[in-house]
Amino acid sequence: MADHDDRIEHQHGGGADAFLGRGSHVNGTLVFRGAVHIEGDVEGEIAADGVVTIAASAVVNARIAATSIVIQGRVTGEIVARERLEIRGPARVSGSVATPRLVIHEGAVFEGRCTMRGAVDALAGKPDDSNGALTAGDERRAKIAAGGQSGVEAGS
Repeated sequence: MADHDDRIEHQHGGGADAFLGRGSHVNGTLVFRGAVHIEGDVEGEIAADGVVTIAASAVVNARIAATSIVIQGRVTGEIVARERLEIRGPARVSGSVATPRLVIHEGAVFEGRCTMRGAVDALAGKPDDSNGALTAGDERRAKIAAGGQSGVEAGS
């Protein structure tokens, strides 16, 4: 088992408590403690109390809820990151996002709805009372992100 853990840490920088390799296909609910690195295909739901990393080779059609999420692959669905969501090139993300901090790198594509207030409430299943209305700050962040700047970070 130590050899497997060392391989994950060396290949993916920083290690992971769980690993779903390239060529793997999972349909259902996955629940993890700690960090998880996904290179395969997942359909269903992913929940983790650590960092979820979706590699460039991964195709995910699922609801993802975690402390922090880093996406480089293709993701369709609802994404809830309690602390931070980072979308890196060449990621393609389609769906709804709820997080207090959002980073979108050059080369990444995000199509969908983003809620930056109430991300913890969204994770808990509480309704969002904003009715999708944008504040001046939301509009400013959207304009900055649309400007194609590299490494745009929104939130505080």
